[in-house]
Amino acid sequence: MRLAELSERSGVSTATIKYYLRERLLPPGRRITATQSAYDEEHLRRLRLVRALIQIGRIPVSTAREVLAAVEDDSRDQLSRLGEVVGALPHGPEPDENDPATDIGRRTATELLRQAGWQFSLEIREEFPAFRMLVAAIAALHRLGYACDTAHLLPYARQAAHVAVADLDLVEEFTSPTEQLEAAVALTVLYEPVLLSLRRLAEAEESNRRFGQGR
Repeated sequence: MRLAELSERSGVSTATIKYYLRERLLPPGRRITATQSAYDEEHLRRLRLVRALIQIGRIPVSTAREVLAAVEDDSRDQLSRLGEVVGALPHGPEPDENDPATDIGRRTATELLRQAGWQFSLEIREEFPAFRMLVAAIAALHRLGYACDTAHLLPYARQAAHVAVADLDLVEEFTSPTEQLEAAVALTVLYEPVLLSLRRLAEAEESNRRFGQGR
């Protein structure tokens, strides 16, 4: 396909595609004339992944380039590739190592993973941004005096496990590894507002049942 068709099918402007080509986020097309190139389905899949990383995931171009290099590494399995692209997405603040509450947060988070039976997460926890975000969140709860022990957090972990199954079921609906990576990025980013909205709606329902006319 020509550049115009690639733009139309991907929903990405030709100017943006040219920018991605200059930044080596998209491999060059097959040269057909001195001024024109042809692109194929692989370019379309790569372009969708780049868009998921930059436009949806909002990661810097330099980071996207590193992630794409990891994705192209044939020596890596799909698990490590998924970890690379999702781990590159923006996360919450890092724990403040000078704050005494951080030690409590780290111990609580580690025990929470252990009680949830998440052995893989235990093994990689310190290199996983989501774990550090969890530590910072628990530390903040502790500083403010809210319940944040494992007994209170474990029900959330168990519900998150069900959400993870639904997430990966959606990812596996895509057949190619590249499409799965694109879906993992897009669904992680786009479903988080869905989860937040549903939680608040559910809380409204439960509040009405307990304190309002729904009793």
